[in-house]
Amino acid sequence: MIRVGILGAAGYTGGELIRLLVNHPQVEVVFANSESNAGNLVADVHEGLVGDTSLRFTSEMPFDEVDVVFFCFGHGKSQAFLSEHAIPPSVKIIDLAQDFRWGHGGEVFVYGLPEINRTEIEQTMRLANPGCFATCIQLALLPAAKMGLLTNDVAVTAITGSTGAGQKPAATTHFSWRTNNMSVYKVFNHQHLYEICHSLNHVKPKGAPAITSPLTEGEGVSIDFVPYRGDFARGIFCSAIIKTDAKLESITEAYEQFYANAAFTHYTHKAIDLKQVVNTNKALVHLEKVGNRLLVTSAIDNLLKGAVGQAVQNMNLMFGIDETTGLRLKAAAF
Repeated sequence: MIRVGILGAAGYTGGELIRLLVNHPQVEVVFANSESNAGNLVADVHEGLVGDTSLRFTSEMPFDEVDVVFFCFGHGKSQAFLSEHAIPPSVKIIDLAQDFRWGHGGEVFVYGLPEINRTEIEQTMRLANPGCFATCIQLALLPAAKMGLLTNDVAVTAITGSTGAGQKPAATTHFSWRTNNMSVYKVFNHQHLYEICHSLNHVKPKGAPAITSPLTEGEGVSIDFVPYRGDFARGIFCSAIIKTDAKLESITEAYEQFYANAAFTHYTHKAIDLKQVVNTNKALVHLEKVGNRLLVTSAIDNLLKGAVGQAVQNMNLMFGIDETTGLRLKAAAF
């Protein structure tokens, strides 16, 4: 059995992670840490878990009793935590914040996108799980980047559910504000652009233009990203426009080949809907082309493939078991 500890277990990602792990056939959740909820039943906070677990939150962190610990902190807290606490080198770490993605934070963490870093994930002790927008946008653009199609600025829009903002209430997360409403935020300047550009540059052909954003240095092809807040709880739907003279058939073949061995990312010939992926660890990608304009659409569940589902997928790879274990989740029929 894989013995698991969870830090920051009372938030949305902590609750979703516990939901997956208490049903994982090869996992024992040893502790779920939350200072503010210590002693309370997990199911009293994450009420969807009533009847599934008798686990209680704890203020303790017995790292010597676990094989892996998940960091479900807010951004910036993981780096501070590691500077103040000693975790045995034999314990694997999976961080869901942005603190250590692609070399951030001065620590050696492998970037946990299985579609491009599977071998490194299998061998690492420390893993930085990708961001939710970053996952959805990268999966839309990675095959195009590998083909060398990103030679002009790319326009990207993506809309996310309210759970992407976390559990703590804020002015833009209250139901009365969010319902029947849409808005943009962090226009052209979202923090996930750093990891998106890094991954795209990681796979692009040698000599192809560098891929940049306002958050990255240097000149090159810009990823112009406009994020939207959506009137729904979970899911991300992305659309990206690429200008290219390449034939749709050859691009489609490249996308199918790129994801041929991906456990959860699938190219589909039909236009996609958000409901196809919500409550699953799947990512769906679709292409359409008119003239020299290629439209790529992609969709994920922001809490699963965009967060803890991908984290569990990575945990499975890190421990040498089938990456789909505990993740055969089904979307609603309607």
